[in-house]
Amino acid sequence: MNLYEFVSDEMMAKIQEIDDIKAVLSPDIKDSIALEVPKIRDFGDYSTNVAMLLARPLKKSPRDIAQMVSEKIMELPFVKSVNVAGPGFINIVLKDAFLITPEEFCQNHTSNNKQLMIDMDYGSYNIGKQLHIGHLRTTVVGDTFNRIARFLGHKTKSYNHMGDWGRPMGLIIAWILENGMPKNADDINTMYPASSARAKEDKSWLETAQKVTVELQNGNPEYNEIYNTFAPMSLQQISTVLQRLNILPFDENKGERLVAQYVPDVQKILDEKQLLIHDDGADIIPVKLDSDTAPMPPVLWRSSTGAQTYAAADLAAIYYRTTTDKPDDIIYFTDNRQKLHFTQIFRAANKAGMNSARLQHVGFGTITGPDGKPFKTRDGNVPQMDEMLDIVCDSVRKHAAESGKNLPDETIEMIALAALKFNDLMHDVKSDYIFDVDSVTQFEGRTGPYILYTAVRLNAVIKKAADLNLTPMATSVTLNAEERNLLLRMLDFRRVLENAFTRRATDLLANYTYDLAQDINTFYHNCPILRDDIDINIKQTRLHIVLVAQKTLNTAIDLMGLRVPNAM
Repeated sequence: MNLYEFVSDEMMAKIQEIDDIKAVLSPDIKDSIALEVPKIRDFGDYSTNVAMLLARPLKKSPRDIAQMVSEKIMELPFVKSVNVAGPGFINIVLKDAFLITPEEFCQNHTSNNKQLMIDMDYGSYNIGKQLHIGHLRTTVVGDTFNRIARFLGHKTKSYNHMGDWGRPMGLIIAWILENGMPKNADDINTMYPASSARAKEDKSWLETAQKVTVELQNGNPEYNEIYNTFAPMSLQQISTVLQRLNILPFDENKGERLVAQYVPDVQKILDEKQLLIHDDGADIIPVKLDSDTAPMPPVLWRSSTGAQTYAAADLAAIYYRTTTDKPDDIIYFTDNRQKLHFTQIFRAANKAGMNSARLQHVGFGTITGPDGKPFKTRDGNVPQMDEMLDIVCDSVRKHAAESGKNLPDETIEMIALAALKFNDLMHDVKSDYIFDVDSVTQFEGRTGPYILYTAVRLNAVIKKAADLNLTPMATSVTLNAEERNLLLRMLDFRRVLENAFTRRATDLLANYTYDLAQDINTFYHNCPILRDDIDINIKQTRLHIVLVAQKTLNTAIDLMGLRVPNAM
């Protein structure tokens, strides 16, 4: 449960028992009252600004109000002490017993958070193309957000809206018609780049590909048979890479081709609302508003060649999802460069009345090299996803060897996965970030390997305790600073997850996990757990803390889609 929410709710209930305050506690004031989690806990575990907010309506000094409120808060069974600081800040210290076994104090507390149905669109891979570095953020961020939402109790449906119906398919099929069927995915990987390059130089080849695209979309049986031959090979290649990245299977691999059947339904809506305009052989939907100061092009519904457009596929997908899943939210995780596209699509959907769900685009930044330019391999190419993982594995293997360790390949792969994914997740999704393979694979610092090392250390302590037949137990002991800090960090886990969900900010989870790992290691170094000279009650309590830490850290690791090795 959310312990922050529990403490906040209980505090507010006590404040409202004061008649003078209850009389002036408007919804605006109530919403402005904050229970803060201070970065430095020297003065308290929580603090609140309630006294300053109530000074004007009560016509009293903040310190007088703070003193009155403090007396009520002290009545809460989990509060150890309350003090007033500065102009009227209220600092709250929680009892050790509450930190050790909070569930005993909040058995009857219920959360008011609404459980949502959420459709998530991420991945959006292209049939006939390998996954490359440009697919990393949509995959990792989308998958982690999906895991967080499910953990919090929301119902989700993940979509891989594949590019499998537009001009790239026409380019591949035209190439196959001329050069023969591919034998495997490696053959397919060479076809699109070759055909695309040719189309840039040869206008007649481009026209051929455009014609093939239209005929494929119109049901040409020969072209459909070719598609049905090469598409499964490409999908299997994509699936293999996603398994290596430890990505949850998509609930639906439903791309442009499969939503094409809903285009006529959307066409009917657009016609009924008279939203389509015929312009130079194409059909467009104007979406510019009077308030727009920047250019806002219309949505291209159907191209002048008669081919289905990306916009038509996106609107058809919204129609399908809103009528089938009936979600509260539809969230898209894509590159920032698609911001204009989704602004256009969302406006068109609203004009068409397909806005029963909240539509949101979460745009992410670019992965750059140390030189600030888009990350590339040493030979100047954009790295494929498999190649990217291999590069990270090589760096992990090098660091392990420098430390005198000969780790098995499976462990190397797990550490590399953590290095790559944690480094992606710890950055603000909206921002660009530098990828330096040597830095992300270090075993110390804000890295994935450091997180895994901490988890391995906890597992080793628990195994040793079991071998010694020691039983973890929450006993009545006085906690020291390191124990309190670690327990307070763990009690904040649910709040962090809910903030990450609300703000669509997976970096909050990643950076919380690093801070948790730091607190765990500080606790480990300063609080002997299994040493013979440690009192049995302290030993059992510290083992209890280790178990809670293991569960919290492993949950955070799993939410990021990482795997913990047996040893490092």
